[in-house]
Amino acid sequence: MTEIIISKQQKELSKIIERYAQKDGVHPTAIPSLFFIRVSQAAGQSHGVYKPSFCMVVQGAKEVWLAQERFRYSPADYLVASVHLPVTSQVTDATSDIPYLGFKLEFTPSQILELLHDTEFRTDPKQYPKRAMFVSQIETSLLDSVIRLARLLDSPKDIPVLAPLFTKEILYRVLQGQNGIILEQLVMEGSSTHQINVAIEQVINNYASPLRIEELAEIANMSVSSLHRHFKEITAMSPLQFQKQIRLQEARRLLLTESVDASEVAYRVGYESASQFSREYSRMYGYPPKADKKRIKETYDQVQDTTEQVSNV
Repeated sequence: MTEIIISKQQKELSKIIERYAQKDGVHPTAIPSLFFIRVSQAAGQSHGVYKPSFCMVVQGAKEVWLAQERFRYSPADYLVASVHLPVTSQVTDATSDIPYLGFKLEFTPSQILELLHDTEFRTDPKQYPKRAMFVSQIETSLLDSVIRLARLLDSPKDIPVLAPLFTKEILYRVLQGQNGIILEQLVMEGSSTHQINVAIEQVINNYASPLRIEELAEIANMSVSSLHRHFKEITAMSPLQFQKQIRLQEARRLLLTESVDASEVAYRVGYESASQFSREYSRMYGYPPKADKKRIKETYDQVQDTTEQVSNV
């Protein structure tokens, strides 16, 4: 019976997403922090930084890699990132007839903290930290609150009042789940996750500057050894690996959106050696910067040509 209800809920949600995401891409909505994603063809890997967010696959399937750890989720699951995390992702199940449809709701630590103040959730701040990304099985109560949030797009006048309430309910349901403790740790004063999140924000906001581990440990109010251990436990990366991912993702964005050469990009994202930048870029993306930019542009042009041909039929 539960599976039938979930299937019915997902069909309704997919119809809502298809109405507001009629073309491939990431579509912001009238609800702040809510995005719909549509992909009509399973393609190669993409790279990006996940903000703290609740993510659902409504149709299709997707894989996300955090360092070497793989998270796969489908309409039976949801994925949560509790802190900013550089990831590699890939839609693995999508066709033009049955496109991949995704639902993404970003949130802030203050929203989690407000929930903890309003409920009886209590976590020992000294509890050992857990990975800041997890996949859990979807439940009817959670899916019901997701649909009610999405339905608000059809009644915009209700969004200012009801969207915060339905968002709060979604986060409440996640907190009730088996991995809810990961969100609790994010905002608990004195918890390792809370301290590491401070370090993460410092790295992200100053990614082009040299990373001084001693200073980062001081900002996080940790010893150097504790910083290394807990940072890797939470993000699956060392602080230096984390910074490198952020730098290379920003470098690729600059290459694809601005008229700059690889050496200038290398300098702007914090590399002192253009050759080192090229090596690390190639290792992450499979091509050196100049070749990668050319390859992506050619692929984009081909897609545009195909789209124009189809639209003219």
